Amino acid sequence: MDFGKVKAALEMRGFKVSTFASSAEASRYLNEQIDGMSVSSGGSITLEQTGILASLGRHNELVSHWHVPEGKSPDEVRLQAMTTDVYLTSVNGLAETGELINIDGTGNRVSSTLFGHKKVYFVVGRNKLAPTYEDALWRARNIAAPKNAQRLGMKTPCAAKADRCYDCKSPERICRGLVVLWGTMKSCEMEVVLVDEELGY
Repeated sequence: MDFGKVKAALEMRGFKVSTFASSAEASRYLNEQIDGMSVSSGGSITLEQTGILASLGRHNELVSHWHVPEGKSPDEVRLQAMTTDVYLTSVNGLAETGELINIDGTGNRVSSTLFGHKKVYFVVGRNKLAPTYEDALWRARNIAAPKNAQRLGMKTPCAAKADRCYDCKSPERICRGLVVLWGTMKSCEMEVVLVDEELGY
């Protein structure tokens, strides 16, 4: 895939952009860039598939509410994760025009893309790309969110078939907040790592 168009659009918006043919190459790059730091992430199938968090954990302090240390609660770990040096995540949709879109239920993931870290990395597979902002938003709501709801075992209309958003009012709804990045935040450095593989939802 030619990432040229989206790379140029992201750079115009202030993002640093790195492109890789494979997740293995992207993982090697991130391991070189992130060393001896505190690192956290939200729930991300993309990051799981790349194996990057496991490798970063060998030479960085990894903070994750998916692996809660004895004596701490998940919420305590989430709060600690909001102030690490580095935050890694993916996106639910990336427009070729440069907008990054994420939907969240608890808020820790999207809030960490806005403030609290020295640097935020967005690791994005080619399947997350959409031609326009509207298409990327549609993708986030109708592809990524239902698949995540199904993965988490939620009792929502979208989780039954993982086919589309029903704009439900279920108490287990995971689509509660939407963040669109039109550019980099002033508080931290941001880099988009584009990978020419299908990764995550």
